Amino acid sequence: MDPIRHWYGFGLSLTTAVLWGILPIFIKICLEVMDAVTITLYRFVIAALFVLIILIRKKSVPRLKSLGLKKSTLLVIATLFLVINYVANVKGLEYLAPETTQVVMQIAPFLLMLGGVVFFGERLKKIEIMGAILIFSGLMLFFNDRLADLFLSLNHFTIGVLIVIFAATTWAAYALMQKPLLRILTAKQLTLLIYLLGACMLLPFAQLNQLLAMNLLQLGALLFCCINTIVAYGAFTEAMHVWQASKVSAVISLSPLFTFISMLIAVHFFPDQVKASDLGMWAYIGGGVVIAGSALTSMGRANKPKI
Repeated sequence: MDPIRHWYGFGLSLTTAVLWGILPIFIKICLEVMDAVTITLYRFVIAALFVLIILIRKKSVPRLKSLGLKKSTLLVIATLFLVINYVANVKGLEYLAPETTQVVMQIAPFLLMLGGVVFFGERLKKIEIMGAILIFSGLMLFFNDRLADLFLSLNHFTIGVLIVIFAATTWAAYALMQKPLLRILTAKQLTLLIYLLGACMLLPFAQLNQLLAMNLLQLGALLFCCINTIVAYGAFTEAMHVWQASKVSAVISLSPLFTFISMLIAVHFFPDQVKASDLGMWAYIGGGVVIAGSALTSMGRANKPKI
């Protein structure tokens, strides 16, 4: 492979990992005055407008009539799953620290792998099995001092973990359902339709006036969340185009690592808005094991032929 193309793909993948890694911290700041549904609505609308401008310039705006009833129904269901994923992910941050949310979300590649086995009859690779073992071993280490709370009581912490697991499940469901849609739509066309349809689903439940209650820091955080949605996805799509999918997946799996690093920085510069997490040495080790497991599982998925 051309060295320039290699480093370009690596840089794009790393950009995505960094942006997805630091995103929960900015969402946490937005949550001080804005609810999960409204945050997600603003992210969807801004991203949809951006993608729409690109498609108009390329004269590639999708036509819903060409989808047909079956594919249109699939589009609505896939959008619903992604909307729930976005909202649940943000909602989980109301209960959990950003690091915990990111680590728990790493079960998503495992759930996607499981979905491929159940619905598409795929066979598991050894690398995927090893990745799954590492994910769950790492989670046990990460929650080593809170396992009793996690399994024996339904408290604030447990509710947060359950919400994030639900978010990971809906993401896996969306990822499985988008495959047949990508056969008739480009990635950008599908993204536009999902963001527009998702915004329509969210609008009745959003409180748009919450924007007026934000201070400059919170407005900046919301703006960053919207830009993050556009840039991170764009970098990811381009990385998948110029670099091997297995390598892209492995680099993106590092996003929790950047959450850990950015939390240390945020606590130092914004102590009033961002509180330090009470994580011990074994939790950090467990987080590292989960990241490694997620990378292996994602690489195994990426190396499989398209369905």
